[in-house]
Amino acid sequence: MPEAVLTLADGTTRSLDEFSGQPVLVNLWATWCAPCVLEMPMLDDLAKAREGELAVLTVSQDLDGADKVAAFFDQRKFTMLRPWLDPENALGFAYGTGVLPTTVYYGSDGREIWRVVGGYDWSGGEAAQLFD
Repeated sequence: MPEAVLTLADGTTRSLDEFSGQPVLVNLWATWCAPCVLEMPMLDDLAKAREGELAVLTVSQDLDGADKVAAFFDQRKFTMLRPWLDPENALGFAYGTGVLPTTVYYGSDGREIWRVVGGYDWSGGEAAQLFD
């Protein structure tokens, strides 16, 4: 996993590597990105279905900051996702795709297993097979 510090709107910070020890799915997204917005409810459902076995981190790349992201989350009432921010866009630079959404799956050892660049249907059987 790349080195990055994630932040919540309330100022809570966590290093990305603090999530290791279990599989981690990191999704880079933004409020202005239509495919990203489409994926968010599916990622919330995925996080609920795999609770306790997979950490799903949706990490905003919005330059407008916490207020915009917090309002997005408040409006949509996600049950599992948290509004993580990457204020320095460290993950965007580390992944180097230049495309949102970008989603990267890490094993419990922190090593990248696969990534999806662009929008994806996280609710289908094909997605379930990726995790298996």
